[in-house]
Amino acid sequence: MTIVDEIFTRFHEQGDGAYFGEAVTQTQHGLQAAHLAQEANAPDTLIVAALLHDIGHLLPGQSEELAGEGKDGLHEDEGEAYLAAWFPPEVTEPVRLHVAAKRYLCAVEPGYYDRLSSASKQSLALQGGAMTDAEITAFHQNPHWESAVQLRHWDDLAKVANKPVPDLEFYRPLLEQVQHKPPTSPSHSLP
Repeated sequence: MTIVDEIFTRFHEQGDGAYFGEAVTQTQHGLQAAHLAQEANAPDTLIVAALLHDIGHLLPGQSEELAGEGKDGLHEDEGEAYLAAWFPPEVTEPVRLHVAAKRYLCAVEPGYYDRLSSASKQSLALQGGAMTDAEITAFHQNPHWESAVQLRHWDDLAKVANKPVPDLEFYRPLLEQVQHKPPTSPSHSLP
């Protein structure tokens, strides 16, 4: 089984559940975010990041009940760690930073907090709230911060019930294209 097969299996087996108080499933949310990235002519790596940004929610140990119990599952870190062996930083860093981007936007963009869904506001409280000035400065040091902010905006918009978008298989070639190629063993040719 390839990593793309494994990811799609996770979406098929766990992605049809509710997306933490939103009107879409995990799979619909990822597909909508990827579609928005594609419509914005984002780089292929950022389209893949948009599709996979919440993969951490589909990994063992993550459940919808965590937020209700007042716990942050750190799905962004779990997702980045899961993807890091297979995808470049242009994919994994926006995945890791998409929660930080929400905190950043709450600090720097007037009215952003008010546009968040109630579920996003609840998770924001668990994730540390709006960034401090020092956190903003540190966030700007990451070369992928702007990609994470773009991803965050698509994340916020990708919550429309029954919105028609391409399915997972549509994105298979893109995932296969941007993933790291497995290491090859040196050839041993005979003289």
